[in-house]
Order: sequence, then C-alpha cells, then structure tokens
Amino acid sequence: MDPALVRLGSMVQNRYKYFRWTKRTARITFVYAAVIPAIIGYLGYQNDGLWDLRAKRRGDIISER
Repeated sequence: MDPALVRLGSMVQNRYKYFRWTKRTARITFVYAAVIPAIIGYLGYQNDGLWDLRAKRRGDIISER
C-alpha cells in the first residue's frame, strides 16, 4: 500500500486527538454554526408565503403579492 494513503487514513481516524481551538478554527466553526443558518433562516422568513406552487396551471401567476 502507498505509505501516504496509510498516513492519511491514520490522520483521519485520529483527528480528534490532535484538534486545537485556534482563531481560525473558531471563526470557521462560528460561520458554519451561526452565520450560515441565520442567513438561510432570514431568507426563508422573507420568502414565507410569497410563492404558492400548489395547483398552479399554465399561465397562472406564481407570486401571491
């Protein structure tokens, strides 16, 4: 087997042992755990009820406003 692949597999399995909180990892975690869900929630809230896709036929308007 390729020694580099064996080393990669070992690193992936033991990643939790060598993880450290740094400014970079804290920033990335904050973005994925708070910023992105907040943006998706805001966009969902803004578009709630704006589109009605049920029982539409050709020529009907999608927008309800």
